[in-house]
Amino acid sequence: MSGASQEAVTIYTTKYCPYCVMAKRLLDSKAVAYDEVAVDSAPERRQEMMARSARRTVPQIFIGDTHVGGCDDLYALDAQGRLDALLAEQHQPG
Repeated sequence: MSGASQEAVTIYTTKYCPYCVMAKRLLDSKAVAYDEVAVDSAPERRQEMMARSARRTVPQIFIGDTHVGGCDDLYALDAQGRLDALLAEQHQPG
């Protein structure tokens, strides 16, 4: 589901990161389109990720301008019932 389009969800990943796979699996299960940024093949994008998130680890997930955090943060948001609402906010016309 990665691509050059501007999706409401951005996930910074590396190729062999099991947490990245788990985070993408959750988003896929909700049929959420996302822009995947592979920072292991683009060092300048890793710098961008660190500037946006103030974190060095992957995944780093953004829904719109909201920094969700990493995989555990994404799953926690879902368990609290807040993930679907945050995703829905991004698809409001306007």
